[in-house]
Amino acid sequence: MCCLRVNLPPVYPIVDGPLLRARELQLTTAAEALLEAGMRILQFRWKDGYSREVFAEAQAIAGLCADCGALLVVNDRIDVAMLLGSGAHIGQDDLPPAAARKLLSTVPVLGLSTHNEEQFLAALQQPADYVALGPVFGTSSKLNPDPVVGTAELRRLAALSALPVVAIGGITRENVPEVWRAGARSAAVIGDLYPHEATKASVRERAEEWMRIAHEHCG
Repeated sequence: MCCLRVNLPPVYPIVDGPLLRARELQLTTAAEALLEAGMRILQFRWKDGYSREVFAEAQAIAGLCADCGALLVVNDRIDVAMLLGSGAHIGQDDLPPAAARKLLSTVPVLGLSTHNEEQFLAALQQPADYVALGPVFGTSSKLNPDPVVGTAELRRLAALSALPVVAIGGITRENVPEVWRAGARSAAVIGDLYPHEATKASVRERAEEWMRIAHEHCG
């Protein structure tokens, strides 16, 4: 039922619009820093309403990814993913995966968020290319987060999946080795990727640190 078995890298950085704006860093600048550090997948996440300015930023990031041979994944917005020719990541309240796949027939990757066993097992029957599970740890990136899953449950569910599993929620440089050991193919990261004093140099330095940790633990 899946279009492809995507080879996800160990670190899956999320370019989160509201967070980066709160830290006074342009989204395109953050994306440049991540790509220059060697990241080869980025998720563009904008939970507020899209404007022309936001779409222009997404379009610019799509161009940066194309230049580097990196994969761009758009969170929630199937229409934006279609316009950019990017991958898409949808949640439990978005279009059903089968409907999204019909629209995204030429899109390289479709990911699906899950938050518990019932959703996770249902996702394995959907035309998705990877399934995300979380929050693994407590997170501040959502106003009303779902209950914490924990690494023991991540390990149990990941063992049941033929699809790559992306862990998300509260993942840091300190706890990410535990996430990989629990069977996650990739760790989606938001907050710990961006220093509070966020500049292009500091984001690139932090991303390079993440890459070194991934190399040490995942080869």
